[in-house]
Amino acid sequence: MLKLKEAQQLCEAVLQYGQDRQLHPLTVSVLDTGGHPLCILRHERSGILRYEIAFGKAWGALGLGMGTRVYSELTAAEGTSQSFVHALMNASAGRVVPTRGGVLIRNVSGDLLGAIGVSGDTPQNDESAALYALNHFNFIAQP
Repeated sequence: MLKLKEAQQLCEAVLQYGQDRQLHPLTVSVLDTGGHPLCILRHERSGILRYEIAFGKAWGALGLGMGTRVYSELTAAEGTSQSFVHALMNASAGRVVPTRGGVLIRNVSGDLLGAIGVSGDTPQNDESAALYALNHFNFIAQP
């Protein structure tokens, strides 16, 4: 089980990563395995939709059992049916955000602990911020 203090540390590490690298203002959401927020932090200049996007990345990773990198590549692949994307959006009531930045959180035994979602910069930078925080605190990241 992911503890509140751990979720807070992850969120703080993401924001520090963004500031250290002069990324656009970030928002980060850490969810438990049931998809409930444990911690949400945002840079004071982060846009008002960034919370929903960060939450949607983390929630989608939990819902599909894979990091958003995997299903963003699947949905972008040539020949992928747009009906899959529409079905995904309909089934999730629009909550899934199919772009990089949503990462499953596992412990060293491989147990699922939750997910982290980051939004504010490019999808690659959002994902890099999440991966940095998870690696810094010795969690196993599944992007």
